[in-house]
Amino acid sequence: MEILVNLDVVMAKRKISAGELAERVGITPANLSILKNNKAKAIRFSTLMALCDVLDCQPGDLLEFRRDGEEGRD
Repeated sequence: MEILVNLDVVMAKRKISAGELAERVGITPANLSILKNNKAKAIRFSTLMALCDVLDCQPGDLLEFRRDGEEGRD
């Protein structure tokens, strides 16, 4: 089981670059990259709220729960 972060999808829909998003959210580009590449072990609610605010989305737009063997909702 895993939680996937679908930042790339939402960023593409909003036409926002990683650099701009990191700056507007207040995190480092390196930490944003960790999130985008599904390498993060945790995310602070304050970061999740800032991402949702900047991207004008809901947490469920960014996070996806996947059981072993399940395909994504691409």
